[in-house]
Amino acid sequence: MDRTLRNIWLLNLSTFFFFLGISSVNPIISPFAMTLGATPFVVGILAGVTSVLSLISKPIGGLVGDRGYRLEAMIAGNLMALVSGVLYVGSALTGSVWLFAFTRALHGFSMGIFFPSSLSTAVDLAPIGRVGETLGWRGMMFSLGNIVGPALGGYVSDYLGFTAAFALTALFSAVGAVLVVPVLKDVGGGIVSKGSREEADYSELLRPGFIAASLSLLFFAASYSGITTFLPALYKELSYPQKVFGTYMMLVGAASFLTRVFGGRSADRMGPIPIIRAGMITVITGYVLLLYITLPPGSYLSALAVGAGFGLAVPAMQLMALGNLPQRIRAMGSSVYTMFFDLGTMAGQFGLGYVANDVGYNGILKFLPVLAGVALLIIHLPHLWRDRNG
Repeated sequence: MDRTLRNIWLLNLSTFFFFLGISSVNPIISPFAMTLGATPFVVGILAGVTSVLSLISKPIGGLVGDRGYRLEAMIAGNLMALVSGVLYVGSALTGSVWLFAFTRALHGFSMGIFFPSSLSTAVDLAPIGRVGETLGWRGMMFSLGNIVGPALGGYVSDYLGFTAAFALTALFSAVGAVLVVPVLKDVGGGIVSKGSREEADYSELLRPGFIAASLSLLFFAASYSGITTFLPALYKELSYPQKVFGTYMMLVGAASFLTRVFGGRSADRMGPIPIIRAGMITVITGYVLLLYITLPPGSYLSALAVGAGFGLAVPAMQLMALGNLPQRIRAMGSSVYTMFFDLGTMAGQFGLGYVANDVGYNGILKFLPVLAGVALLIIHLPHLWRDRNG
């Protein structure tokens, strides 16, 4: 196997295991918080604190990556996630909401360190003319984690308890760290020179495509947080087992998995905006379906639509934001871009959590297609600007 291809796939697998560790706890965060006596607003805070710390740590991850330590950052992110898994177990054993909140914060910090370098190395190592496709393959690992992780976490928590489910995070993160080591030995400083003194002009991030993709991602993430945070709480309130939402997210991941590479390849050929448009319209269709068919098994139709649209839109949005950035600022560009995902997720979790106190978990579903619709409008701003200004 070509060395570059081998390295790409080792990093793809590291991304898979990192997000497998995250997604395996996603379906049980809200139910576990409820067992600790959390109100809907506190449930939103405990879910959202991860986004807050990820937001804080991403500039650190971007700076570290741009100084040539992208692979070390991926290892460090996995190791922090491993510690988070151990602390999750501790919070389950002690029933401490404060330890749980701290652990959520640490897990979020690990995401901010890991993800900018994971995303930027996919662009760094991609063959010429296949950046979107390579991002699609990397995105498939995220989707595959979302296929296996939620179902696994839901089933393990139902049959073995929260403690066993939380322990999976530590195990998967350890594997993710180990997979980066052979690439570090092979590439060393070959991706970006370590300690590079070349001036990084971050004003180059102020490009219409980057700005539009980032702002669109903000609203897109806010809408998606309504699914990942409050749908499991709704099912818990209705006395469904955790595996029901785990199945829902498994279907989201499966549909996303099937469309990721197609979305990336199509964005390489047609440009990102038509693919983003198709993906977001599909996601909005899924949200509308969920409004009318909220309970399983009918709600699983919305999962398929949301996942398929997500898989189309995300690699095309990444290509729009990052594809033309200079390598010397690409890790920071990845950091800033994904910070908007954290901002959107945080705003959605906190804002929708506050609203849920008045309208209930079911009531927040009507806001999701509106938020995604705003994201769809924003993605067209570069075209509108060019048309208006010639």
